[in-house]
Amino acid sequence: MPHHQDIADDAETKSNYECLGCGTIVEAESHPGGCPDCDGEFQNRAMSLE
Repeated sequence: MPHHQDIADDAETKSNYECLGCGTIVEAESHPGGCPDCDGEFQNRAMSLE
């Protein structure tokens, strides 16, 4: 592959998000917004909480 060509992004890559309020886990392609169970904030589980 020539160096000037970009590698195509995989648009179907999903991440797991966990609600910081109630612990609900959802799988989504982008940040899911507020939790449908408690309206808490979701955190990407791949990110450190520190």
